[in-house]
Amino acid sequence: MSNRAVLEVIALDAEDAIAAQAGGADRLELVSDMAADGLTPSRETYARIRAAVDIPLRVMLRLSDGFAAGDVDALVRVAQEMRSEGADEFVLGFLDADGHPDLHALERVVAELEGCRWTFHRAIDHASDRDALRKQLADFPGLDTYLTAGSRDGVATGLPVLTAEAALRGTPGYEARLLVGGGLRLDHVPALLAAGIDAFHIGGAARPAGWTSPVSPTAVRTWRRTIDTP
Repeated sequence: MSNRAVLEVIALDAEDAIAAQAGGADRLELVSDMAADGLTPSRETYARIRAAVDIPLRVMLRLSDGFAAGDVDALVRVAQEMRSEGADEFVLGFLDADGHPDLHALERVVAELEGCRWTFHRAIDHASDRDALRKQLADFPGLDTYLTAGSRDGVATGLPVLTAEAALRGTPGYEARLLVGGGLRLDHVPALLAAGIDAFHIGGAARPAGWTSPVSPTAVRTWRRTIDTP
């Protein structure tokens, strides 16, 4: 991959994946059940998507709506199953009842990933202290990305936070890449690029006809052009 900005698209199935790759996506986030904000897909879905495209796939590890880990033993089993199926990049993030990172759950699940790269997802936008969370997770193996809108209310509200965090890139707790998503609009992109942000995540924006319709390669192509235009 060149130094161009990363465009990650949510894919629910192989049809989505093929369309997203055709439109210029660099990577896919694989989920099921968007009504629950994205849960772990089946092994069969992963295998079909892996066979259909050749771009990197990040697999969601999340078994229920919300940011509580729930049944950690079940999460560990799912992580093991996905690794045995060949998955080598992941997305996860768990908070306790007080909005702190659930270190027990994260440690157990990350141990199953064997050093694979992973994204801490938008749970960071619901954390009681973003900066403390980042510093607590700084030494977790494989963590290379935070998917964030800068606010639980979406990018429009979170832009100042995203800009401030981008300026801290490379300092302790801020080594991981910022992947911006969550209510992200095309008109947000110029300001984010200007702040040095180089990774963008879209779901609904890749589906102009709604979540019941597949990814539109035309919509993805529009995003590709926009993030490639300084």
